[in-house]
Amino acid sequence: MSNVLVLVDHTAGKVRKTTAELLTIARRLGEPVAVFIGEGVQDALPALGQYGATKVVALTNPELTQFLVAPKAEALQQVAAKIEPSAILISSNAEGKEIAARLAVKLDSGLITDAVDVAAGDGGPVTTQSVFAGNYTVQAKVTHGTPIITVKPNAATPEAAETSPEVEEFDVSISDLAKTARITESKPREATGRPELTEAAIIVSGGRGTGGDFGPVEAFADSLGAAVGASRAAVDSGWYPHAYQVGQTGKTVSPQLYVAAGISGAIQHRAGMQTSKTIVAINKDEEAPIFELVDFGVVGDLHKVLPAATEEVTKRKS
Repeated sequence: MSNVLVLVDHTAGKVRKTTAELLTIARRLGEPVAVFIGEGVQDALPALGQYGATKVVALTNPELTQFLVAPKAEALQQVAAKIEPSAILISSNAEGKEIAARLAVKLDSGLITDAVDVAAGDGGPVTTQSVFAGNYTVQAKVTHGTPIITVKPNAATPEAAETSPEVEEFDVSISDLAKTARITESKPREATGRPELTEAAIIVSGGRGTGGDFGPVEAFADSLGAAVGASRAAVDSGWYPHAYQVGQTGKTVSPQLYVAAGISGAIQHRAGMQTSKTIVAINKDEEAPIFELVDFGVVGDLHKVLPAATEEVTKRKS
């Protein structure tokens, strides 16, 4: 069976859920080989083995994390040259997509970004994408070179498949040209206790209808163990930080459940969330465009609906 490279998304060895999803997808296509960049590979082994990695290629050259994405693309090129994978899967975040683009140029290969599903097919993996602001769903596959695919978070449900992967240390050389943008300082974002927005299975977002009071939105999100998002209108009004904006000019999310509270449903916002599996909207305006998109809609004031919903969720959990 052919090898499928999976670039591990992690923080100091703590593997993110997106990597478990990629490993699950990789098993549909072949034998998952995890590529781990940085320190903490031993801490990551249990999680990588839990989801079926047959081998872990460890790249520990410190230059890979001292500079921006160019060294990582060069390193993946060298790994791919040795392993000759049938496909390369990368998380569809800002860094992942830039690495994938640079790698595609280096390997002279086709690239597909923002896939919401990947399946085995004749002649290579077949991807599903949501395009043109989510108005169309298309299937595509790479016809030249090694397929390089970035996959959106929550595109697959992680499925355990226990293995005992061997770790192979792999030395890579980095060109001087790739070392032109050095990282001088980095620090983790202040913890909120909630899931990362792009990885969350449930998201509760607030918009103009909150009037600037995100208290009910946050309380409902916390009762569900959800992340909190915001529309562009709420962010532009200074009611919530830009890092939590969902939409065409913010973050694109695809959770299992998306709750839009006080959001009208402008195309800018819809483009960032309409691939969500189940969508619920709460809005006082029964003519709001968001209701054209939803699975369930509530016409009402979010300041009354959300506290009642939070109370009921809390009661059922106790």
